[in-house]
Amino acid sequence: MRDGQRPVLSVEEALEQVLATVWVLEPEQVPILEALGRVLAEEVVADRDIPPLSNSAMDGYAVRTADLSQVPARLRVVAEAPAGRLCPVEIAPGTAVRIMTGAPLPPGADTVVPFEQTRTDGEWVEILQPSKPGANVRPAGEDVRAGETVLRPGHVLRPQEIGMLAALGRTEVAVIRRPRVAILATGDEVVPPWETPGPGQIRDANSYTVAAQVRKYGGIPLLLGIVRDEETLIREGIHRALEERADLIVTSGGVSIGDFDLVKQVLAAEGEIRFWSLRMKPGRPLAFGVVAGIPLVGLPGNPVAAMIATELFIRPALLKMQGFREWPWPQVRARLRDPIPRKDNRRHYLRVRLHEAPDGLEATLTGDQGSGILSSLVKADGLAVIPEDTDHLPAGTEVLVLLLR
Repeated sequence: MRDGQRPVLSVEEALEQVLATVWVLEPEQVPILEALGRVLAEEVVADRDIPPLSNSAMDGYAVRTADLSQVPARLRVVAEAPAGRLCPVEIAPGTAVRIMTGAPLPPGADTVVPFEQTRTDGEWVEILQPSKPGANVRPAGEDVRAGETVLRPGHVLRPQEIGMLAALGRTEVAVIRRPRVAILATGDEVVPPWETPGPGQIRDANSYTVAAQVRKYGGIPLLLGIVRDEETLIREGIHRALEERADLIVTSGGVSIGDFDLVKQVLAAEGEIRFWSLRMKPGRPLAFGVVAGIPLVGLPGNPVAAMIATELFIRPALLKMQGFREWPWPQVRARLRDPIPRKDNRRHYLRVRLHEAPDGLEATLTGDQGSGILSSLVKADGLAVIPEDTDHLPAGTEVLVLLLR
Protein backbone atom coordinates (compact mmCIF):
# COMPACT_ATOMS: atom_id res chain seq x y z
CA MET A 1 0.00 0.00 0.00
CA ARG A 2 1.22 3.49 -0.79
CA ASP A 3 0.47 6.95 0.64
CA GLY A 4 1.51 9.61 -1.86
CA GLN A 5 4.92 8.60 -3.18
CA ARG A 6 5.91 6.28 -0.31
CA PRO A 7 4.62 2.90 0.87
CA VAL A 8 2.50 2.62 4.01
CA LEU A 9 4.48 0.34 6.30
CA SER A 10 3.38 -2.25 8.81
CA VAL A 11 4.42 -1.79 12.45
CA GLU A 12 7.07 -4.50 12.04
CA GLU A 13 8.50 -2.96 8.87
CA ALA A 14 8.71 0.46 10.50
CA LEU A 15 10.32 -0.89 13.67
CA GLU A 16 12.89 -2.76 11.59
CA GLN A 17 13.90 0.49 9.89
CA VAL A 18 14.09 2.38 13.18
CA LEU A 19 16.24 -0.28 14.85
CA ALA A 20 18.52 -0.51 11.81
CA THR A 21 19.24 3.22 12.14
CA VAL A 22 20.19 3.36 15.83
CA TRP A 23 23.38 2.02 17.38
CA VAL A 24 24.75 0.99 20.76
CA LEU A 25 26.25 4.02 22.46
CA GLU A 26 29.70 4.23 24.01
CA PRO A 27 30.49 3.32 27.65
CA GLU A 28 30.82 5.68 30.59
CA GLN A 29 32.08 5.22 34.16
CA VAL A 30 29.43 5.70 36.84
CA PRO A 31 29.16 5.06 40.59
CA ILE A 32 27.87 1.53 41.13
CA LEU A 33 24.47 2.63 42.48
CA GLU A 34 23.89 4.62 39.30
CA ALA A 35 24.59 1.47 37.29
CA LEU A 36 21.47 -0.32 38.54
CA GLY A 37 19.35 -1.55 35.63
CA ARG A 38 21.99 -0.61 33.06
CA VAL A 39 24.10 -2.73 30.73
CA LEU A 40 27.64 -3.58 31.77
CA ALA A 41 30.33 -2.50 29.31
CA GLU A 42 33.41 -4.15 30.83
CA GLU A 43 34.64 -7.49 32.14
CA VAL A 44 34.69 -7.64 35.94
CA VAL A 45 37.41 -9.90 37.38
CA ALA A 46 37.80 -10.75 41.08
CA ASP A 47 40.95 -9.31 42.62
CA ARG A 48 40.84 -11.74 45.58
CA ASP A 49 39.02 -14.71 47.01
CA ILE A 50 35.59 -14.18 48.52
CA PRO A 51 35.58 -15.00 51.38
CA PRO A 52 39.29 -14.31 51.77
CA LEU A 53 39.66 -16.80 54.66
CA SER A 54 37.76 -19.88 55.78
CA ASN A 55 35.18 -18.71 58.33
CA SER A 56 32.38 -19.92 60.54
CA ALA A 57 28.85 -20.22 59.14
CA MET A 58 27.38 -20.54 62.66
CA ASP A 59 27.76 -19.30 66.21
CA GLY A 60 29.36 -22.18 68.09
CA TYR A 61 32.70 -23.81 68.85
CA ALA A 62 35.59 -24.37 66.44
CA VAL A 63 37.11 -27.78 67.11
CA ARG A 64 39.12 -30.66 65.63
CA THR A 65 36.92 -33.52 64.37
CA ALA A 66 39.68 -35.85 65.59
CA ASP A 67 38.61 -34.89 69.14
CA LEU A 68 35.02 -36.02 68.49
CA SER A 69 35.60 -39.73 67.92
CA GLN A 70 33.52 -40.31 71.02
CA VAL A 71 30.71 -38.02 72.17
CA PRO A 72 30.01 -36.43 74.44
CA ALA A 73 33.53 -35.00 74.21
CA ARG A 74 34.82 -32.63 76.90
CA LEU A 75 37.13 -29.87 75.56
CA ARG A 76 38.83 -26.89 77.19
CA VAL A 77 37.83 -23.49 75.78
CA VAL A 78 41.06 -21.56 75.16
CA ALA A 79 39.88 -18.41 73.31
CA GLU A 80 37.02 -16.54 71.74
CA ALA A 81 36.92 -15.61 68.02
CA PRO A 82 34.62 -12.69 67.13
CA ALA A 83 33.94 -11.71 63.52
CA GLY A 84 36.49 -9.35 62.00
CA ARG A 85 39.54 -10.63 63.93
CA LEU A 86 42.07 -13.41 63.48
CA CYS A 87 42.16 -15.89 66.35
CA PRO A 88 45.53 -15.55 68.15
CA VAL A 89 45.75 -19.21 69.20
CA GLU A 90 46.01 -22.52 67.39
CA ILE A 91 43.64 -25.27 68.39
CA ALA A 92 45.59 -28.08 69.99
CA PRO A 93 44.18 -31.54 70.74
CA GLY A 94 41.52 -31.41 73.45
CA THR A 95 40.77 -27.66 73.03
CA ALA A 96 38.05 -25.53 71.44
CA VAL A 97 37.49 -21.88 70.53
CA ARG A 98 34.17 -20.11 71.04
CA ILE A 99 33.47 -18.60 67.56
CA MET A 100 30.94 -16.22 66.06
CA THR A 101 29.38 -16.31 62.58
CA GLY A 102 31.76 -14.88 59.98
CA ALA A 103 34.86 -15.13 62.20
CA PRO A 104 37.98 -16.62 60.55
CA LEU A 105 38.49 -20.29 61.44
CA PRO A 106 41.35 -20.67 63.95
CA PRO A 107 44.42 -22.65 62.84
CA GLY A 108 44.03 -26.33 63.62
CA ALA A 109 40.20 -26.33 63.56
CA ASP A 110 38.33 -28.09 60.77
CA THR A 111 34.69 -27.94 61.92
CA VAL A 112 32.25 -25.76 63.86
CA VAL A 113 29.72 -27.22 66.30
CA PRO A 114 26.64 -24.99 66.86
CA PHE A 115 25.90 -23.82 70.41
CA GLU A 116 22.70 -25.87 70.53
CA GLN A 117 24.74 -29.09 70.19
CA THR A 118 26.92 -28.26 73.21
CA ARG A 119 26.78 -27.84 76.98
CA THR A 120 29.13 -25.46 78.80
CA ASP A 121 30.72 -25.78 82.22
CA GLY A 122 32.96 -22.84 83.07
CA GLU A 123 36.04 -23.04 80.86
CA TRP A 124 34.96 -26.41 79.48
CA VAL A 125 32.50 -27.34 76.75
CA GLU A 126 30.87 -30.69 76.12
CA ILE A 127 30.23 -31.54 72.46
CA LEU A 128 27.05 -33.61 72.44
CA GLN A 129 26.88 -34.70 68.77
CA PRO A 130 29.47 -35.88 66.24
CA SER A 131 30.55 -33.59 63.39
CA LYS A 132 32.25 -33.98 60.04
CA PRO A 133 35.26 -32.06 58.69
CA GLY A 134 34.09 -28.83 57.05
CA ALA A 135 30.69 -28.77 58.76
CA ASN A 136 29.43 -25.20 59.24
CA VAL A 137 32.61 -23.83 57.67
CA ARG A 138 32.67 -21.51 54.66
CA PRO A 139 35.97 -22.20 52.88
CA ALA A 140 38.12 -19.44 51.40
CA GLY A 141 37.05 -18.68 47.83
CA GLU A 142 33.74 -20.53 48.28
CA ASP A 143 31.89 -17.65 46.55
CA VAL A 144 34.49 -16.24 44.14
CA ARG A 145 38.09 -17.14 43.33
CA ALA A 146 40.79 -14.54 42.65
CA GLY A 147 41.17 -14.07 38.90
CA GLU A 148 37.68 -15.38 38.16
CA THR A 149 35.57 -13.45 35.63
CA VAL A 150 32.48 -12.61 37.65
CA LEU A 151 30.55 -10.41 35.19
CA ARG A 152 30.79 -10.00 31.44
CA PRO A 153 29.87 -7.13 29.08
CA GLY A 154 26.20 -7.13 28.15
CA HIS A 155 25.04 -8.18 31.60
CA VAL A 156 22.11 -6.14 32.96
CA LEU A 157 23.01 -5.04 36.47
CA ARG A 158 20.49 -5.95 39.17
CA PRO A 159 20.78 -5.30 42.93
CA GLN A 160 22.70 -8.56 43.39
CA GLU A 161 25.30 -7.49 40.80
CA ILE A 162 25.64 -4.12 42.52
CA GLY A 163 26.32 -5.99 45.76
CA MET A 164 28.91 -8.19 44.03
CA LEU A 165 30.67 -5.12 42.65
CA ALA A 166 30.85 -3.70 46.16
CA ALA A 167 32.17 -7.04 47.48
CA LEU A 168 34.91 -6.84 44.85
CA GLY A 169 35.89 -3.36 46.00
CA ARG A 170 34.44 -1.58 42.97
CA THR A 171 32.96 1.87 43.55
CA GLU A 172 32.58 2.64 39.83
CA VAL A 173 31.86 0.53 36.77
CA ALA A 174 31.63 1.02 33.00
CA VAL A 175 28.13 0.83 31.55
CA ILE A 176 26.61 1.90 28.24
CA ARG A 177 25.69 5.54 28.56
CA ARG A 178 22.11 6.75 28.55
CA PRO A 179 20.84 8.28 25.27
CA ARG A 180 20.08 11.99 25.15
CA VAL A 181 16.66 12.56 23.58
CA ALA A 182 15.67 16.02 22.37
CA ILE A 183 11.91 16.59 22.48
CA LEU A 184 10.35 19.37 20.43
CA ALA A 185 6.64 20.19 20.26
CA THR A 186 5.22 21.98 17.21
CA GLY A 187 1.98 23.81 16.56
CA ASP A 188 0.48 27.30 16.69
CA GLU A 189 -2.23 25.92 19.01
CA VAL A 190 0.17 24.48 21.63
CA VAL A 191 1.10 26.40 24.80
CA PRO A 192 3.22 25.38 27.84
CA PRO A 193 1.45 23.71 30.79
CA TRP A 194 1.87 26.80 32.97
CA GLU A 195 -0.05 29.04 30.57
CA THR A 196 -3.80 29.42 30.36
CA PRO A 197 -4.84 28.35 26.85
CA GLY A 198 -6.58 30.95 24.71
CA PRO A 199 -9.36 30.22 22.24
CA GLY A 200 -8.38 27.25 20.07
CA GLN A 201 -5.25 26.49 22.11
CA ILE A 202 -4.21 23.41 24.14
CA ARG A 203 -1.54 22.75 26.71
CA ASP A 204 1.52 20.73 25.69
CA ALA A 205 0.91 17.24 27.11
CA ASN A 206 2.97 15.39 24.50
CA SER A 207 6.38 16.73 25.52
CA TYR A 208 5.85 15.63 29.10
CA THR A 209 4.32 12.26 28.27
CA VAL A 210 7.19 11.46 25.92
CA ALA A 211 9.79 12.81 28.37
CA ALA A 212 8.39 10.57 31.09
CA GLN A 213 8.53 7.58 28.74
CA VAL A 214 12.11 8.43 27.75
CA ARG A 215 13.11 8.60 31.41
CA LYS A 216 11.22 5.37 32.18
CA TYR A 217 13.25 3.55 29.52
CA GLY A 218 16.60 4.91 30.62
CA GLY A 219 17.03 7.95 28.37
CA ILE A 220 17.78 11.56 29.30
CA PRO A 221 14.96 13.82 28.05
CA LEU A 222 15.92 17.27 26.77
CA LEU A 223 12.81 19.44 26.62
CA LEU A 224 13.31 22.03 23.89
CA GLY A 225 9.91 23.69 24.22
CA ILE A 226 7.38 24.57 21.53
CA VAL A 227 7.84 26.06 18.06
CA ARG A 228 5.17 27.53 15.83
CA ASP A 229 4.17 26.06 12.48
CA GLU A 230 6.88 27.80 10.49
CA GLU A 231 9.60 25.98 8.56
CA THR A 232 12.31 28.32 9.78
CA LEU A 233 11.37 27.81 13.43
CA ILE A 234 11.11 24.04 13.09
CA ARG A 235 14.50 23.97 11.37
CA GLU A 236 15.99 26.06 14.18
CA GLY A 237 14.50 23.66 16.74
CA ILE A 238 16.11 20.67 15.04
CA HIS A 239 19.45 22.47 14.87
CA ARG A 240 19.15 23.23 18.59
CA ALA A 241 18.65 19.51 19.23
CA LEU A 242 21.87 18.79 17.34
CA GLU A 243 23.71 21.45 19.33
CA GLU A 244 22.51 19.73 22.53
CA ARG A 245 24.29 16.56 21.35
CA ALA A 246 21.06 14.62 21.11
CA ASP A 247 21.33 10.95 20.19
CA LEU A 248 17.67 10.93 19.09
CA ILE A 249 15.31 13.76 18.13
CA VAL A 250 11.59 13.47 18.77
CA THR A 251 9.04 15.97 17.50
CA SER A 252 5.28 15.95 18.02
CA GLY A 253 2.77 17.31 15.55
CA GLY A 254 3.25 18.48 11.99
CA VAL A 255 3.52 15.08 10.29
CA SER A 256 0.10 14.73 8.65
CA ILE A 257 -0.89 16.10 5.23
CA GLY A 258 -2.31 19.49 6.24
CA ASP A 259 -1.04 22.82 4.97
CA PHE A 260 0.69 23.52 8.28
CA ASP A 261 2.13 20.04 8.86
CA LEU A 262 5.72 21.03 8.10
CA VAL A 263 7.94 18.58 10.02
CA LYS A 264 8.11 16.20 7.05
CA GLN A 265 9.14 18.98 4.70
CA VAL A 266 11.87 20.18 7.06
CA LEU A 267 13.11 16.63 7.62
CA ALA A 268 13.28 16.01 3.88
CA ALA A 269 15.11 19.30 3.30
CA GLU A 270 17.57 18.98 6.21
CA GLY A 271 18.25 15.24 6.02
CA GLU A 272 16.56 12.11 4.76
CA ILE A 273 13.01 10.93 5.35
CA ARG A 274 12.59 7.13 5.51
CA PHE A 275 8.82 6.77 6.00
CA TRP A 276 5.82 8.80 7.10
CA SER A 277 2.76 6.57 7.09
CA LEU A 278 1.92 3.34 8.93
CA ARG A 279 -0.86 0.76 8.90
CA MET A 280 -1.84 1.36 12.52
CA LYS A 281 -4.44 3.28 14.51
CA PRO A 282 -3.88 5.50 16.33
CA GLY A 283 -0.62 6.74 14.84
CA ARG A 284 -0.92 6.45 11.06
CA PRO A 285 1.04 9.67 10.39
CA LEU A 286 4.51 9.04 11.83
CA ALA A 287 7.62 10.38 10.17
CA PHE A 288 11.05 8.83 10.54
CA GLY A 289 14.35 9.90 9.08
CA VAL A 290 17.88 11.08 9.77
CA VAL A 291 19.33 14.58 10.18
CA ALA A 292 23.12 14.97 10.33
CA GLY A 293 23.41 11.30 11.18
CA ILE A 294 20.94 11.56 14.09
CA PRO A 295 17.63 9.66 13.87
CA LEU A 296 14.47 11.73 14.11
CA VAL A 297 11.00 10.45 14.97
CA GLY A 298 8.13 12.75 14.08
CA LEU A 299 5.23 11.74 16.31
CA PRO A 300 1.60 12.58 15.60
CA GLY A 301 0.17 15.53 17.48
CA ASN A 302 -2.70 13.63 19.10
CA PRO A 303 -1.58 12.57 22.60
CA VAL A 304 -2.78 8.95 22.48
CA ALA A 305 -1.15 8.38 19.10
CA ALA A 306 2.07 10.03 20.32
CA MET A 307 2.29 7.87 23.45
CA ILE A 308 1.50 4.59 21.70
CA ALA A 309 3.98 5.33 18.91
CA THR A 310 6.62 6.12 21.54
CA GLU A 311 6.03 2.74 23.18
CA LEU A 312 6.14 0.89 19.86
CA PHE A 313 9.16 2.56 18.25
CA ILE A 314 11.11 4.82 20.61
CA ARG A 315 11.16 2.40 23.56
CA PRO A 316 12.93 -0.38 21.57
CA ALA A 317 15.30 2.15 20.02
CA LEU A 318 16.30 3.52 23.44
CA LEU A 319 16.86 0.04 24.82
CA LYS A 320 19.01 -0.97 21.86
CA MET A 321 21.08 2.21 22.21
CA GLN A 322 21.76 1.28 25.84
CA GLY A 323 23.05 -2.16 24.91
CA PHE A 324 19.98 -4.26 25.69
CA ARG A 325 19.67 -7.24 23.38
CA GLU A 326 15.93 -7.72 23.71
CA TRP A 327 12.99 -5.48 24.51
CA PRO A 328 9.90 -7.61 25.11
CA TRP A 329 6.64 -5.91 25.97
CA PRO A 330 4.83 -7.61 28.91
CA GLN A 331 1.62 -9.08 27.54
CA VAL A 332 -1.34 -11.26 28.44
CA ARG A 333 -4.30 -12.83 26.67
CA ALA A 334 -7.81 -11.62 27.56
CA ARG A 335 -11.34 -12.08 26.26
CA LEU A 336 -13.34 -9.11 25.02
CA ARG A 337 -16.47 -8.34 27.01
CA ASP A 338 -17.94 -6.35 24.14
CA PRO A 339 -17.84 -6.83 20.36
CA ILE A 340 -15.33 -4.76 18.36
CA PRO A 341 -16.36 -3.63 14.86
CA ARG A 342 -13.65 -2.88 12.31
CA LYS A 343 -13.68 -0.06 9.76
CA ASP A 344 -10.34 -0.35 7.94
CA ASN A 345 -7.36 -2.64 7.41
CA ARG A 346 -5.04 -0.99 9.93
CA ARG A 347 -3.80 -2.61 13.13
CA HIS A 348 -5.73 -1.08 16.01
CA TYR A 349 -4.45 -0.53 19.55
CA LEU A 350 -7.48 -0.21 21.81
CA ARG A 351 -7.18 1.02 25.37
CA VAL A 352 -8.68 -1.54 27.75
CA ARG A 353 -9.15 -2.31 31.41
CA LEU A 354 -8.49 -5.84 32.58
CA HIS A 355 -10.77 -7.73 34.95
CA GLU A 356 -10.27 -11.05 36.71
CA ALA A 357 -13.02 -13.50 35.80
CA PRO A 358 -13.52 -17.09 37.02
CA ASP A 359 -12.13 -18.48 33.76
CA GLY A 360 -9.43 -15.88 33.00
CA LEU A 361 -8.90 -12.21 32.18
CA GLU A 362 -11.54 -10.07 30.49
CA ALA A 363 -10.95 -6.76 28.70
CA THR A 364 -13.30 -3.79 28.43
CA LEU A 365 -12.75 -0.58 26.49
CA THR A 366 -11.91 2.51 28.53
CA GLY A 367 -14.51 4.60 26.73
CA ASP A 368 -14.01 6.81 23.70
CA GLN A 369 -11.06 5.46 21.67
CA GLY A 370 -10.29 8.69 19.86
CA SER A 371 -6.58 9.46 19.44
CA GLY A 372 -7.01 12.73 21.32
CA ILE A 373 -8.58 11.17 24.43
CA LEU A 374 -5.63 10.98 26.81
CA SER A 375 -7.91 9.87 29.65
CA SER A 376 -8.50 6.62 27.73
CA LEU A 377 -4.83 5.82 28.48
CA VAL A 378 -5.01 7.05 32.07
CA LYS A 379 -7.78 4.50 32.71
CA ALA A 380 -6.11 1.69 30.77
CA ASP A 381 -4.28 -1.40 31.99
CA GLY A 382 -3.13 -2.23 28.48
CA LEU A 383 -3.56 -2.03 24.72
CA ALA A 384 -5.67 -4.67 23.01
CA VAL A 385 -4.10 -5.47 19.64
CA ILE A 386 -6.64 -5.92 16.85
CA PRO A 387 -4.88 -7.40 13.78
CA GLU A 388 -5.10 -5.80 10.34
CA ASP A 389 -6.92 -8.71 8.73
CA THR A 390 -9.74 -8.83 11.28
CA ASP A 391 -13.19 -7.62 10.15
CA HIS A 392 -15.19 -8.10 13.33
CA LEU A 393 -14.48 -9.43 16.81
CA PRO A 394 -17.51 -10.73 18.72
CA ALA A 395 -17.71 -10.61 22.51
CA GLY A 396 -15.68 -13.43 24.02
CA THR A 397 -12.90 -13.29 21.42
CA GLU A 398 -9.46 -13.72 22.93
CA VAL A 399 -7.02 -10.92 22.07
CA LEU A 400 -3.42 -10.02 22.87
CA VAL A 401 -3.09 -7.18 25.40
CA LEU A 402 0.16 -5.21 25.74
CA LEU A 403 0.42 -4.18 29.39
CA LEU A 404 0.84 -0.53 30.39
CA ARG A 405 1.27 -1.22 34.09
